[in-house]
Amino acid sequence: MKFLLEKVNPPSTLEVKYSEVNPLELDGLEQAEAISEEQLRQIMKLYGEDVWNYIYFLTKNSDQADELTQEVFIKCYYRIGTFRGASSLKTWLFTIARNTVFSYRKSRFFRSGLWGGMQPLPAAPQERQDAAGQAAVARSAEMEYLGNRQVDEIWSMIMKLPDKLREVLVLDLKAELSVREIAELIRISPGTVKSRLHRARHKIQDKLRRME
Repeated sequence: MKFLLEKVNPPSTLEVKYSEVNPLELDGLEQAEAISEEQLRQIMKLYGEDVWNYIYFLTKNSDQADELTQEVFIKCYYRIGTFRGASSLKTWLFTIARNTVFSYRKSRFFRSGLWGGMQPLPAAPQERQDAAGQAAVARSAEMEYLGNRQVDEIWSMIMKLPDKLREVLVLDLKAELSVREIAELIRISPGTVKSRLHRARHKIQDKLRRME
């Protein structure tokens, strides 16, 4: 697994070429006891950016996102036997990512105050800005009017939301998970997910209205 020692690039430089991913190589993972390094590379190409983004929005630190994203895929390699298809592979990876972040927060680095503060959100690649900027941020009808705002400005506001509200909004807008998938991932009811999403959107909309 020598290639895993290389730094995982943040979204600003990560090039995900879906045409290079062979879906056949990922068939049957829910029954696999082990995977090859090539299969892991395929998984990283498909979900590396999503996992990095999710960890970044939990930690607010790009260096930690780099480090913990690599750890997530190392865990994926060694723990694939625990994936049985009860959820999607993406949601399973997000569960590992969430647990990894929370474990990191409990570590001596976090307790001693060495856990870094918020860093500027890395710029999205140009090839994603139209789609991920206009379309993803304005994914729900309630937030369509945000499309005319600067994407960085909106995400800066999102990053300042309380943790519980920020997480569900990121999973909804950035990861594009369903309410059911979000509920399963963070172990709350779908109704609570909807309530948090509503409150998060309301807070962002309220801030934007006050800026007009």
